[in-house]
Amino acid sequence: MLFIGLDDTDTLETRGTGHLARFIAAELANGAGKYEVIGVTRHQLLVDPRVPCTKNNSSATIHVREDERISLDEVMARVRAIMMSDFVPGSDPGLCVARKVPGAVVEFGRRAKETLVTLAEARSLASSYGMHLEGLGGDESGMIGALSAVGLAATGDDGRYVLVGCCRDLAGLQPVQALLDAGVVSVETREGQHVTDGLVQTDKLRPARRTGQPVALVEWAGDHWEPIRLD
Repeated sequence: MLFIGLDDTDTLETRGTGHLARFIAAELANGAGKYEVIGVTRHQLLVDPRVPCTKNNSSATIHVREDERISLDEVMARVRAIMMSDFVPGSDPGLCVARKVPGAVVEFGRRAKETLVTLAEARSLASSYGMHLEGLGGDESGMIGALSAVGLAATGDDGRYVLVGCCRDLAGLQPVQALLDAGVVSVETREGQHVTDGLVQTDKLRPARRTGQPVALVEWAGDHWEPIRLD
């Protein structure tokens, strides 16, 4: 898997990081044919008054299936161009692209969910492992979220999909099979019990990322299954 992490690309008056990530994913998927986009995940980071953010301090990762024809420099250049064409004064965007994600970067992402991490640490980590990480404007603090997003996505067990298959096209109550047909690999309860029948409320369905796959977590609501949205 190739991971493209981005963060802090908006202000309160503009579209968010997730929206831009989905736009970039569509641009890559509709491009030269080398990019097979698997999905886009949202990753929640620390919410704290000391952390500047527009709303919820989340970052995003675009997941692209590995292909030896893909150059990381080429991906950086292409995504950078899209982000810069959409640059919003007052934002502090960061971008990270990686194939192999070191354990130290995974740990950095995990810590970014729980405590304060610094831009200097993000720069140092990326430099130490030769990772493609850069700031694209403002104070470049989005590099923290971009690196964290890549680290968290690499675990396979963090975040939720804001884009995968045709899940965003689903609406209202749908049979379990409709979710599976739309790109979800499994419908499960919080306890891990597989759900195979019944109706699921699919408005704004955002599957969790579990073992590297989109899993719809649900709970029984009396006459149908209601999705559980996790950060």
